[in-house]
Amino acid sequence: MNRPAPVDMARNPYLSGVFAPQRDEVDVANLPVSGELPPDLHGSYLRNGPNPRFDPIGTYVYPLDGDAMVHRVEIGDGTVRYTNRFVRTPNVVAEEKAGRALWAGITDPYFPPADEVGPDLANTMRELPDINVVRHGGKLFALAEGAPPYTLGSELETLARDTFDGGLPVGLTAHPKVDPHTGEMVAFCYMLEAPYLTWSVIDAAGTVIRPPTPVAGADRPLMIHDMALTSRYIVLILSPCVFQMERIFSGASPLTWLPDLGTRIALIPRDGSPVRWHTTDTFWVWHTANAFDMPNGDVTLDYVEWRYPGGIIESNEPNPGSLTRALISDSGVTRTPFVERTIEFPRVDDRLLTGEHRTVATVGKTGERRIPPGDADALCWFDVVAGTDTTWDAGDYSVGEPVYLSSSSGGPGYWGTIATDRTDMTSRFLIFPAEDPTTGPVAQVQMPIRVPSGLHGAWLPEIS
Repeated sequence: MNRPAPVDMARNPYLSGVFAPQRDEVDVANLPVSGELPPDLHGSYLRNGPNPRFDPIGTYVYPLDGDAMVHRVEIGDGTVRYTNRFVRTPNVVAEEKAGRALWAGITDPYFPPADEVGPDLANTMRELPDINVVRHGGKLFALAEGAPPYTLGSELETLARDTFDGGLPVGLTAHPKVDPHTGEMVAFCYMLEAPYLTWSVIDAAGTVIRPPTPVAGADRPLMIHDMALTSRYIVLILSPCVFQMERIFSGASPLTWLPDLGTRIALIPRDGSPVRWHTTDTFWVWHTANAFDMPNGDVTLDYVEWRYPGGIIESNEPNPGSLTRALISDSGVTRTPFVERTIEFPRVDDRLLTGEHRTVATVGKTGERRIPPGDADALCWFDVVAGTDTTWDAGDYSVGEPVYLSSSSGGPGYWGTIATDRTDMTSRFLIFPAEDPTTGPVAQVQMPIRVPSGLHGAWLPEIS
């Protein structure tokens, strides 16, 4: 098969504007700050995202395509430092030697031959650890949609592809959850062949204590992007986004939306007892906020619900999003929307995972201005107890996922995100007071380069 043509980057909204790839790697200390940098913030904010090392060829499907670039904002003692690095998978290393893209996008059937990339990499797919970044067991991981993660060093240098000493040979997906009470990291992994879906547990030291365990009742290859965790259960939403890999060879997406199948929710007991299955009307979920057990044994789950996976599935049907609460019980699933609006990336204070929470933060769209698909011009905070919500209009800023920044003094903490000004393409790290975030940022850190709009991040408090 002939090498495919370059992607027209100017016409692809996820390769231009605020999404345009950043090819520079920098390390700059003593960044300028507008406002007052909170003295009780000591740690690092990290964020991952797709960022092609070279102009892509064939196809480019955001957010599943694109090499990983990890960004870090270190805060402490009144100063801020910024560092960014590519995650140098064997694919990236080979392309850097060639000076151009060698692998096509995931929906293109072209694979580079041995005379271009050597026998070990010939006819392989590009590795894409570009979705999330997590610290666990003393290691920093860049996570892919479904593969072993890559560990990063203290300067964000790429160390190795990590299978947890062979305990997770296939890997895990990009949204494991860490139980703040036990220190365990619980993960799942979907596959194209039986058993299709497994779950596993890594203890606080980074050792696999439950190897990949098949989820009984998973009967077809489905894309499942995120999970939730309670003290008793892993919560997985199995929407009917089905892999049909043979479609790639006709130039189509390998994912098909089959709404007649309905959506199933699996409650997987963490003690290994039988899975509890529930079926409900068809909907799609990219991201969950949190879940927790009720005293009567029911499970409460907060997430952002969509009619179908927009961006992956082509459809003219309206696709309103909503922050939704599902009550999962033996009698069925009751889904109640808090508000219907275009929002995504729901986050809570990670220290509250598996337990009750009050605040869910998201990105959103105000509807006041025309912005690219996948972009956001607002940050939203939902009080799920009072049933109220507030919004900060970001104006010309393109804002990313809000992450809770815990205070080193035990105070109320902050919310942080990276934002890029669409008028001049400069980027800032914004810090909002958690007590009243809609008053706006108390500090804006000027980034030394433009940071492309990306995906998921984490706050890593300084370890004393």
